[in-house]
Amino acid sequence: MLVIELRLMQIIGLGTALMMPIIGNLSDQYGRKALLTLPMTLSIIPLAILACNRTTNYFYAYFAFKTLTDMVCQGSINCLALAYLADNISYRQRASAFGILAGVTSAAYVCGTLAARFLSTGLAFQVATFVSLFAVVYMRIFLEESIPADQGEGITQPILKEGEEDNIIQNDDNAPTKVPPFKKIPSLGDVIYLMKNSPSFAQTAIVAFFNNLGEGGMESSSMYYLKARFHFNKNQFADLMLIGGIVATISQLFIMPLLVSPIGDGRLLSIGLFASCVYAILYSIAWSAWVPYAAAAVSTVMVFAPPSLRSIASRQAGPREQGKAQGCISGILSLANVMAPLIFSPLTSLFLSEGAPFHFPGFSIICIAITLMIAFIQSLMIGRAPSTSNAENSTEV
Repeated sequence: MLVIELRLMQIIGLGTALMMPIIGNLSDQYGRKALLTLPMTLSIIPLAILACNRTTNYFYAYFAFKTLTDMVCQGSINCLALAYLADNISYRQRASAFGILAGVTSAAYVCGTLAARFLSTGLAFQVATFVSLFAVVYMRIFLEESIPADQGEGITQPILKEGEEDNIIQNDDNAPTKVPPFKKIPSLGDVIYLMKNSPSFAQTAIVAFFNNLGEGGMESSSMYYLKARFHFNKNQFADLMLIGGIVATISQLFIMPLLVSPIGDGRLLSIGLFASCVYAILYSIAWSAWVPYAAAAVSTVMVFAPPSLRSIASRQAGPREQGKAQGCISGILSLANVMAPLIFSPLTSLFLSEGAPFHFPGFSIICIAITLMIAFIQSLMIGRAPSTSNAENSTEV
């Protein structure tokens, strides 16, 4: 059963990696609100199935719909929300805004975990269905459409300098005509061109890949490692998740906004990645069951990395390219999530077995720390995005 679940996660991850750049690109053309409606609506279907009944047939239906919808929904809501924020918030304030969004997401995760503890299984799915439906209705009524204007934001030259020209063709009368929508869906060549055209964005993408490869490795290996080493049970795992969620919520909502202005998102990214390395090292050499709980204090700083990374990627994109940029980063993160269990789970299993080449149960976690160190070193090389003369014309919130 575990093998089947792993294979499905890989299929979903590959589907997400392919879909994120497409969804991001389409949102640049047709607006964030229009594209948000699709994943938010689709995500209700699996929850509604188990809210109705939890017999075997309903479970299989849930499993099938969950697999299909996750290819579109997993990560796309966050990707489009980041692009929406970038449309409406000055580039100077985006790191703070992205941090607050991440903090709200962490708070929702904590509330969902607590609700699952106190609600029965059937009631939990009913509540989840209602909350998801409410979110869609609220979004459709109160969220204003966001189609970026064709004006500079004082950040940098657009990643795709030929973007507007590529959308226009000449007909027989030499009059410009818009390319049909399906012609605007990005190909692999477009993504490669995007990387080549902006070295800073390419460096950001490399950091994103190695950071998420390490985080995915921790997620897939830490529970197995703690159970084998210290006999952790599901309640202890839940406690660790709650502590991590609460710490992340407080840090991203209240601490990160205070540090962005004096420190900058580039330094916050490096600080967060270095803290992630320390966190992984503490896990790898844990000598007692209390060490993982103490390591949670380090997560106060390591949660700075994802919002800072998104902010740096946003600075490299023009006003009509935020969806492309965030979609590309989301696709890279999904690809790293697919690869992480394939690399680190077998390594963890090997060094926790009696047939390990040498005695070091936390060797796989040290390898994860090395992966995060690569991301940290690369983050130090990310160039500062040049500002243009339009810097003062950015939208202030």
